Amino acid sequence: MNISQEKVDNLNAVVKININPEDYTPRVEKAIKDHAKKAKIPGFRPGMVPPSHIKRMYGKSILVDEINNLLSDTLNRYLEDEKLEVLGQPLPKLDDDKKEYNWDFADNFEFNYEVGLAPAFDIKFSTDDKITRYVIKADEETLASRIKNIRRSYGKMTNPDVSADDDVLYSELVQLSPDGSVFEDGITNTASVRLDQIKDAAIKASLIGLKKGDVVTLDVQKAFDNDEAKVAGLLKIDEDTAADLKSNFQLTVKNVNRLEEGDLNQEFFDKLFGEGVVTTEEEFRNKIREEIEFMMAQDAERKLQDEIYHYSLDKVHFELPDEFLKRWLKANNEKLSDQELVDSYGKFATDLKWTLIENKVIKENGIKLGNDEVFALAKQRLAEQFQMYSPQPIEEEQLAQYTVQYLQSKENAYKISEELKALKVFDFVKHAVTLVDKEISFTDFQKLVAEHKH
Repeated sequence: MNISQEKVDNLNAVVKININPEDYTPRVEKAIKDHAKKAKIPGFRPGMVPPSHIKRMYGKSILVDEINNLLSDTLNRYLEDEKLEVLGQPLPKLDDDKKEYNWDFADNFEFNYEVGLAPAFDIKFSTDDKITRYVIKADEETLASRIKNIRRSYGKMTNPDVSADDDVLYSELVQLSPDGSVFEDGITNTASVRLDQIKDAAIKASLIGLKKGDVVTLDVQKAFDNDEAKVAGLLKIDEDTAADLKSNFQLTVKNVNRLEEGDLNQEFFDKLFGEGVVTTEEEFRNKIREEIEFMMAQDAERKLQDEIYHYSLDKVHFELPDEFLKRWLKANNEKLSDQELVDSYGKFATDLKWTLIENKVIKENGIKLGNDEVFALAKQRLAEQFQMYSPQPIEEEQLAQYTVQYLQSKENAYKISEELKALKVFDFVKHAVTLVDKEISFTDFQKLVAEHKH
């Protein structure tokens, strides 16, 4: 057997494999004998079928299978021995003058594989690298909004005669035809319309001052800024239907609900924080500010990770074997259209560049990913999920059992391992560079994040 590599350029190569009869004959004969022992063929006792009979009946298909197995083993071993860092998997090279084989157990085979090579690059971090770390402060607007929501949670429900800002309209919603008449067999639902969620100022104004029994026309898409999730929840329809919905709705007020804010007294403070922990309004405000800024610290950490991600991508410049990778993506997803490939390749390439950077940082700095760390992260993520549905923490032993079950899935184990790898890289970079702290209000921080998304 002969295997060689022909460099096309720094990012592409062709691996040539020549296989002769002496390379594959022992494997094929063994496979034929194994098949003969297991075959059930009329006229022969089980396990007594002559290998020559199996070769005559199934020889070519067995030969094809064994050649493919030999190719796979040989190619993988070669890439490993040569320490070639490849992207994707090798692709059989399609030649117009490809030789036709007889598959008569005497052929000399030649197979060529295209290989995409990982680019060579260096990336170093030092204190000369400066990355912004946002320190989010709870501005008065955010603090007031949070306090208002907390007070409402402990307030009482009233039913005023006329709706005002932030009230809830318990309403019947009926789909209308383009001419304004009720759409026969259209969408109908009885739901609570929260005025604080209405995005359009004019529509919100039209819902203020309404009484029980009043009827108005509502453009739900405009009211909720084309948020299909909110429209779907309001009308009890799926999000795809909500996204395509163009109709206005007739809104009939069945009741006006108002949640009065709870009084800032000792009973209220004790309910929130425990008896005697908070005794004044100032202490209450400071406590809420601390809680907000603790939650904001998590948002700030995610933003810092995003800053590191983009800084790293901008710091190093290298090319990828784009044309090879596009062919590889198509080969692994036949349903992927040319346009879908064009639309999605940019993100794929960026993600791949980040993965190469991650691997480089981890390898060159001896960063280890322990199984105990994978388990701990998976356990933490599951605990967070359970907390979303129940404030009561799950028992430690039961959580550990769930974690073991979760990690038995290869997909889940890979997902957690990749997250751990990213967290390790982020942590390494944070300690290697100079972090420049920048105070920002929560309101301005939200605007910053929104602008970055767009």
